[in-house]
Amino acid sequence: MKRLLSALLVVSLLLLCSSCGNIFVRGAINFSTISGFVSVVHLTTVIDGNASVVVTFVTFLQQGTSSTIGFCGDQTSQFPLSQMVTTNFNPGQPCATLIVVIIIN
Repeated sequence: MKRLLSALLVVSLLLLCSSCGNIFVRGAINFSTISGFVSVVHLTTVIDGNASVVVTFVTFLQQGTSSTIGFCGDQTSQFPLSQMVTTNFNPGQPCATLIVVIIIN
């Protein structure tokens, strides 16, 4: 069962990454995690050098504090308002690359 879930996760990640145009496979997987209630989701465009990049800013609330992270691309459908989520991502500039969003009911 664990092998099936692992394989499903790898395939899902590859499909998610392929929509970005680049796929990188490395020996170690390093990512950051954040959990909290989604309070604000804001889609905008930021300037990175000479190019504009679409970024989804998400504000997470947990235990009276808030954190806002910018994810590359239009990720608005991944973050339902007022839902508790756990998100894995690779930090980057000007935005973080989303790996997975888990909605906690």
